[in-house]
Amino acid sequence: MTVDDTTSGAGTQPPSEPSVHATPHHEVDHTAEPTDDPLAIRLEQLILGADRRYTPFQAARTAGVSMDLASRFWRAMGFADIGQAKALTEADVLALRRLAGLVEAGLLSEPMAIQVARSTGQTTARLAEWQIDSFLEGLTEPPEPGMTRTEVTYPLVELLLPELQEFLVYVWRRQLAAATGRVVQAADDEEMVDRRLAVGFADLVGFTRLTRRLEEEELGELVEAFETTSADLVAAHGGRLIKTLGDEVLFAADDAGTAAEIALRLIEAMTQDETMPALRVGIAFGTVTTRMGDVFGTTVNLASRLTSIAPKDAVLVDGAFAEELTRTGDAPASEAQAAEEAAVAEKERQEGVESAAAPRYRYGLQPMWQRPVRGLGVVEPWLLARRGTS
Repeated sequence: MTVDDTTSGAGTQPPSEPSVHATPHHEVDHTAEPTDDPLAIRLEQLILGADRRYTPFQAARTAGVSMDLASRFWRAMGFADIGQAKALTEADVLALRRLAGLVEAGLLSEPMAIQVARSTGQTTARLAEWQIDSFLEGLTEPPEPGMTRTEVTYPLVELLLPELQEFLVYVWRRQLAAATGRVVQAADDEEMVDRRLAVGFADLVGFTRLTRRLEEEELGELVEAFETTSADLVAAHGGRLIKTLGDEVLFAADDAGTAAEIALRLIEAMTQDETMPALRVGIAFGTVTTRMGDVFGTTVNLASRLTSIAPKDAVLVDGAFAEELTRTGDAPASEAQAAEEAAVAEKERQEGVESAAAPRYRYGLQPMWQRPVRGLGVVEPWLLARRGTS
């Protein structure tokens, strides 16, 4: 399955910020009322470090923020409408004050503050779900007969919470430092938003058929192994994993050589694993719009389309990517050129002429048949391969 424009960040324009208005109190859907389960409340108090004290209206008033803006912040963070139930804490009030304070001080515009809330909420929501589904669930298996999971959960969370919190902040600071470094190295202000990047999709072939044949647990293990291997390889070789979509990953790199190495390493790793289906990769190079950690634009669309037409266990790239590899000396303009350079160098060596050795190219490029690509016209893909050792 290759992601199309409606389901990935492959659209030509980033999504516009929706205009969200607070639901009048009498129209709120109260199906989102907080739970009254005693253990759930105890765990909530442990994790939040505070008791329920405020209704949404009281929290907004205490923070000095309008109910309309408070509702927009909370929804951006992914929190459900709870009517006027008393379910909020001092931490909720403080969060509102901080966001509103950044707007009042002129450090962030109101739409940008809402984007901060949304990006943080979406990222941490996925992290929290994973930790509960895969991590905490396994650790809370009762160690002794007769014990219940609920009896194990509270002390375990109490021990893990401060450690996980410190680790989360550490990783966030590291990632923030890396992202900031990339931005300040941009050539100009415009490049900070619209940058020239190599963007690649890696897609498992025949994944839909696998979903019919494998048990749910086996399928989950396969997807996890694919995502883990991909994430590790992308990070180790200097790329950035934009997102994973089950049978597909989207990655980006600042230069074509890095993206080429990642793509070929992915193919090599998957072909060595007999449990994995075939993989295909498509990469394009060009201007990319970045927003909320995602990438958008024609370059992303083209990479997605190239993936859909790539042969099994192969990498297809666009003309701009091929030109960039040639420009940087990572690939020859043609195999004929590489052979001629090697022949000249060998002749001079035999004649005792001191000269520079023939260039050692890391990658080879083979032009493929031009073909029409939906929504993008006619493109000439190139087949990427490794030449010699890297």
